[in-house]
Amino acid sequence: MKIKLFLLSIIFLSFFTYLSYTVAKEYWQQIDFDTTVKLQDHILRKFDPVFSYFSLLGSAEITVLFCFIMAFLSLIRLKILPVLGWVLIIPATLAEIFGKLVLFHPAPPVFLHRTLLPTGLPSFYVHTDFSYPSGHMTRTVFIAVILIILTLMRLKDNFLKITIISFLSGLIFLMGVTRVYLGEHWLSDVLGGSLLGAGMGFLASILILRPKLV
Repeated sequence: MKIKLFLLSIIFLSFFTYLSYTVAKEYWQQIDFDTTVKLQDHILRKFDPVFSYFSLLGSAEITVLFCFIMAFLSLIRLKILPVLGWVLIIPATLAEIFGKLVLFHPAPPVFLHRTLLPTGLPSFYVHTDFSYPSGHMTRTVFIAVILIILTLMRLKDNFLKITIISFLSGLIFLMGVTRVYLGEHWLSDVLGGSLLGAGMGFLASILILRPKLV
């Protein structure tokens, strides 16, 4: 199982690297713009406040805090490897920030912005030069992948497994849609963040589940 998770991590991170190359070559410009316009045409503005607040779930403050709480719970049980696994959200976030600093990929223009979110969270005031990849998707998928693997490995009730996995998959899908629909990110940003988050999530799962893996 450890080998499978490691291979999945390598595969997703390799796809992330390739996608980053295509984004740098500006292959996604038309697809990105068309996807945003179509989503905004089909989703009514009355949903803007709901989806704006929903996006808080993927904020750096909430996702990193969740991982640190999980790391602390592992620490008090003297499980060091799981601590390291949860803390991998930090290098995942640093990789996301690095991409936004060096890869030329301007964010959606102001006329596409539909976020309605009065908040004092620091991350909403921090702006990088570019938008690739999406940090919301990186962190959301990172956590969701770990929880999905935990569910598959530790739960025996199939109905409960399906329910939890469906919920987490729906959360990922909605987070991706809101990022594009609200004009915060392009489709390519969402895909890049998802691949980066999944790759790091599989890697973290090896550490978190190591005693259970054979």
